[in-house]
Amino acid sequence: MKISASTVTRTVVLAIALVNQILTAAGLNPLPFAEETVYELLAAVFTLGAAAVAWWKNNSFTDEAIAADAYMNKLKEKRESEDI
Repeated sequence: MKISASTVTRTVVLAIALVNQILTAAGLNPLPFAEETVYELLAAVFTLGAAAVAWWKNNSFTDEAIAADAYMNKLKEKRESEDI
């Protein structure tokens, strides 16, 4: 079995967060950034993430698109009930 890239990424991020927390508890500043810089970076990451999700997600605004979504969901439900 192959470990997925997302599993490796989550593990690395967790390890960094744990090391950062331990160093902070010991009174060390592991990240040499000003608090304002960290805030701006987090705000930018949040904005980029929200933009990516909004762009990727199917956003149906017109009546036709909403009807098509309802039809697609019916087809999916029918397929799932046939698989059982």
